[in-house]
Parts: sequence; C-alpha cells; structure tokens
Amino acid sequence: MIFSKFRTIVMGAALLLPACSFTEEALWPTLSGEDPAGARAPQPRVQPQPAPPPSVPSQQVAAPVRPAPPAVVAAPQPALGRSNFEPTGVTPGAATGTFVGKKVAELREELKRLQAAVSQHNSLLQDLRVKMVQDSQRYHGTVAAINARLQVGTTPGNPILVQQFNAAQSELDRLSGDIGEMNRLATAVTSDSTLSAYLSESAAAAFSLSGAVDEDHKQLAILEDEINRSVVLVDRLLKEVADDVRRQTTYVATERGNLNLLSAGVKSGEIYGASLVNRAMASAAPVTSGGRSAASSDLSGRRPLVVIRFDKPNVEYQQAVYNAVSRVLERRPNATFDLVSVAPNAGGAAAVAMNSTKARRSAEGVLRSLVEMGLPPNRVTVSANTSAQARGNEVHIYLR
Repeated sequence: MIFSKFRTIVMGAALLLPACSFTEEALWPTLSGEDPAGARAPQPRVQPQPAPPPSVPSQQVAAPVRPAPPAVVAAPQPALGRSNFEPTGVTPGAATGTFVGKKVAELREELKRLQAAVSQHNSLLQDLRVKMVQDSQRYHGTVAAINARLQVGTTPGNPILVQQFNAAQSELDRLSGDIGEMNRLATAVTSDSTLSAYLSESAAAAFSLSGAVDEDHKQLAILEDEINRSVVLVDRLLKEVADDVRRQTTYVATERGNLNLLSAGVKSGEIYGASLVNRAMASAAPVTSGGRSAASSDLSGRRPLVVIRFDKPNVEYQQAVYNAVSRVLERRPNATFDLVSVAPNAGGAAAVAMNSTKARRSAEGVLRSLVEMGLPPNRVTVSANTSAQARGNEVHIYLR
C-alpha cells in the first residue's frame, strides 16, 4: 500500500513539471532575439489513443494555472499645447511728413521687430514640443521594459535592469533639460509681452499728439488694431508656454518619485507599483493645468497670508512666500490656498484692463514659483480682483 501511494505521487509530479516549465518559458521575455526555449528537437509522432468506454470514467491531471501578475501602467506624459502662434504681418503705410507720421513709422518698425521675435519663439516652442514627446517616449519605453521583467520576477540587482534603470534616469534628465529650455523660452516671451504692452500704450497715446493729418490717424488706427492682435497673440503664447511648463514640471517630479521606487524594485527583483506619494496626490482633488481658476474673489474681511507688491522690476518674493507657506504646511499639511491678483481700479476702463492683465501675469509667476517649490497645483485656486486701496499691481495669498 505504501509503495503504491509513493508511485502515484512520483507519476503526478512527472506530469506537472513539463507544464510549469512551459509557463515560465512563455512568460519570460528574451533580450537577445533568440528563442528563449532554445532549439527544439523533432518530436516523435504519437498515435491517437482510443477514448475509454463510457462506463469507465477517465482520470485527467489538470496543469496548475499560474495567476497573472497585476498589470503595471506607466503614467502618460501630460498633453502639450497644440496651438501655433504665427503673427499676421504689418500693413505698410506711406510717409506723410508730419511728426505723427514719423511716430507711426517708428511704431510700425517696432511692431515688425516684435512679430519677428514672436515667430522665432513660436518655432522654438514647436521644436521643443516635438523633442519632449520623443524624450518621453524613450523614457516610457525603457521603464516599460524594466516593469515587464520585474513583473515576472528576476534576480536581485539584475545587471541588465540596472543598465536600463540608468538609461531611464538619463532620459528623465533630458526631459528636465527640455523644461529648462521651455522656462528660458517663457522668459523671452515675457519680454515680448512687455514690448507689446509698451506698443499698445504708445499707439493709444499717439492719437492725442497735435500736428496730425487725417492720413496719420487712418494709418494709426490700422496699426493699433494690429498691435492689439499681437498683444492677444503674445498673451496666449505666454499662457500656453506657462501651462506646458507647469504640467511637465509636475510630471517629471512625479516620475522622479516613481523612479525611486523602481530602483528598490530593481534591487530586490520584485515590482512594487507607483510611488505612494504620487498615489496620494492622484487621489486628491483633480489637478488642473495651473491651479483652479475663478473669475473674481471677494477679499472683504479676509486677511492675506502674504502680500506681494509689484511696484518695481524683478521683485524678490520667493523666499518670503516659501517661508510663509512652509510654516502653514507644518501645522496643516493638507492646507489649500487662494492666489488673487489685485489691480487698482483707478483710471479709465483701458487702464483698469491693462493693470488687470499685468497683475494676472504676476500671479502666474507666483503660481509657477509655488509649483517649483513643491506645492501641488490642485492646492491653489487662482482668481482676480480690483481694489481702490491698491496703488499698484499686487498678488495676495490667502489660506483657505
């Protein structure tokens, strides 16, 4: 009896071993391009056996089914903007010989210079977008190869995976370099925005100059329309570049956390998944392209955490903002903030609109700084307001 049981166990193990070996060979990816199972020997032809009579039940040994490992999906690169910002050109005009006519000619040349710069910066933006997509595709391809090997299990510290991990780090560094180039582009477009605002003010002021003929005002009206179209074009270009920078900066920061955990997986030969920090951020409120926006905000009865007055060029506010926000987060780790651009409401409608635009650009710069400091964009709501107490453009940060 004992010998009979032992013989049954041995025969069962012999039947199970080929099935397990086939499963391993089918799932394991090959890196060399050769057949992972090696050259197959010719198999002898087996004659089919007749089925047993119905009265005798046949016994079958089922091969064990290996559970499939959980699927690992890499976070895709955030979408880049698709707009193309090409200026429409400048309408030529005839010289009138008046002082206003000369002023119109000067403004026309300045507008041509502005549009040439915008066209150049637009071309650079399109090239950067193509490069970022290519770098991201290479990065995700490398990470996918590492995850595919870890998914079926491998040896701790597999040198092939170590080499692939180093390549993934280099590819992510290239993406960081692309973001740096886009930041420099944003700085250049900001200069275009400053020039466009100056041209808009100069064209409006030229109508009040004395000594003009009708032809001067006719050409000036055409030029003012083209300047205003350029102002809108530059504003849209600046906003789209800023949106691309914010999305890609957050994306690269998220992938840095994922790479840290992937490094632990390569060392242990096991797959872990996404970073817990990134999961926590993903489970919070949906992340928008640049903070949640609102048309206006009621400031009555609210005390700002920080007030930044942009009363001179290159205001150094970053350290003060970092200290204030970090102190709040120490006490309230889940705190959220309201970022409000405040413009003075003195002057006519045109002055209020221009100040509101400048205050909004300042608020976008503060938001970029907060994101670069590590504050998730979904923690910030961006809005705009005007105030009779404000003497210049300001940005207020409130604790919500």
